[in-house]
Amino acid sequence: MVTLAQRITELRTQKGMSRPELSLALGLPKTAVEKFETGRQTPTQDQQKKMAAYFGVSLFYLRGESSDPTTQDNWMNGSFPEEPVDVPSRTKPVSAPAPRSHGGTGNMLDPILKSDGFQQALRAAVLDVLRSKEGQQLLEQAVARYMRSK
Repeated sequence: MVTLAQRITELRTQKGMSRPELSLALGLPKTAVEKFETGRQTPTQDQQKKMAAYFGVSLFYLRGESSDPTTQDNWMNGSFPEEPVDVPSRTKPVSAPAPRSHGGTGNMLDPILKSDGFQQALRAAVLDVLRSKEGQQLLEQAVARYMRSK
């Protein structure tokens, strides 16, 4: 697994920057990046967010918790990296797994997901997001994409 320090070093060198240059670009003390990369200091949550935004990667990727640099914003607005994806070809069709025979649909979360309380909480959360400035922008983008496809 890649560490936060290794990921910072990797992203910085990909940009062709020195440690002091990156510190300056992020508005941090001159030796901050050196301390992060050598493990003498761990960046704060805000500093990690600043670095992830600067490099255009997710926090999970920056921390070494994921090998996918894609940020949630990329997923929300539909902008994905233009890299070819290798999809292995299958020689025979894949059949659906047999249903489990424990009396349910096979999903142990079904009772929670179907509960009135959860449904109300989910509805409220979605409405809050849609009422936000970012939510309005996402709706505008979705409508524009739909109109272009017609």
